[in-house]
Amino acid sequence: MERVLSLIGEGAFTALGFFWKAAWAFVLGYFISAMIRVFVPKKRLVEKLGRATPKSIALTTVFGAASSSCSFAALAAARSLVVKGAHFIVAVAFMFASTNLVIELGVLILIFLGWPFLLAELLGGVLLIAISALLIRVTYPSSLLASARERAEEGAKADEEEFDWRERMRSREGWQMVGHHFVMDWQMVYKEIVIGFTVAGFMATLVPKAWWSTLFMTGADAPAWLVAVENALIAPFVAAATFIGSMGNIPLATVLSAQGVMFAGIMAFIYADLVVPPLVSVNAKYYGWKAALYIAGVMYVSMVATSLLLSGGYHLVGWVPESGMAVDDVVRFAFDYTFWLNAAFAAVAAGLIYLHRRHQYAHGAMNHDMEGDGPLKTLSAAVAAVVLVGGLVLRAVETL
Repeated sequence: MERVLSLIGEGAFTALGFFWKAAWAFVLGYFISAMIRVFVPKKRLVEKLGRATPKSIALTTVFGAASSSCSFAALAAARSLVVKGAHFIVAVAFMFASTNLVIELGVLILIFLGWPFLLAELLGGVLLIAISALLIRVTYPSSLLASARERAEEGAKADEEEFDWRERMRSREGWQMVGHHFVMDWQMVYKEIVIGFTVAGFMATLVPKAWWSTLFMTGADAPAWLVAVENALIAPFVAAATFIGSMGNIPLATVLSAQGVMFAGIMAFIYADLVVPPLVSVNAKYYGWKAALYIAGVMYVSMVATSLLLSGGYHLVGWVPESGMAVDDVVRFAFDYTFWLNAAFAAVAAGLIYLHRRHQYAHGAMNHDMEGDGPLKTLSAAVAAVVLVGGLVLRAVETL
């Protein structure tokens, strides 16, 4: 029993360490994301996305990269594009871009996994979009997607208002909107973050290395290319089993990398945030189950193909990292650059929260329902929070 309590304390401490390492990056990323969303007009861009041309896909990629990295928000925004007449190739491109090419995710990958993985994430985001566009073009089920579009049009929201971005940037109201979007983004993802970091912390301490070695063939006497293929094929299913979104996936990817999972498997795991069951269920609500499963299938094939292509390319140029940062190197509390960055961005967050409150005072408090943010996710986040607090108390008692 004493050993079990010690492991719970260690898991909670590891989870907190993961978050401590990344806290400033979350604030920076969502601050930049909020400014882009408030000061960059989007309506004219949306009007150009009706056909799946290289130009429209490129515009969508930029549009997606400027959007929130919350996976559920990406799906909701993609539905809005479909309702406004965007091609399904464009909608899928947006989903990939808004969950793989956003600033906050890139900073997190750089912190936890290093520059080779960050570069792969950026290159992979483009490859995911290109491969998925080719797959949809080749297999396009016209009647199925036409029916899906009709279903998506139910409950469509009004278009975004036009504005002068220079005037908005100079106004107090504009910056209050930045604070408002910053807080709204955090309200959309905080449960995902709590669940993701808790799962990562406990998997790092409770799951034995032998289990990872068996699942990902890290100790198998097999050709490296075969292990890479197996890793790429199975990693999205491991990600789906965690029910974690894009931001929560990164610390767990660090755990997998530290256990010797191959580069192709790590990248496929990171890409797989869009095929976790809650997200497939949300797409089913938007478009129907047949269309949702078709989109998930296209995404899965794209993820596997992209991770293998990147792995092959990295091998050719000698960039494949041997392993990621050890968990003990990440989970470290000290008066180093992380401490000072967290302190500085805590002040930034406080200022943005103040601006959000001023926006609420001027416009009234508004509640935003989040697709997929249902009772199960709320309960999971609450359980994770209780486990974290309880584990930290056990850890403190043990160290006294």
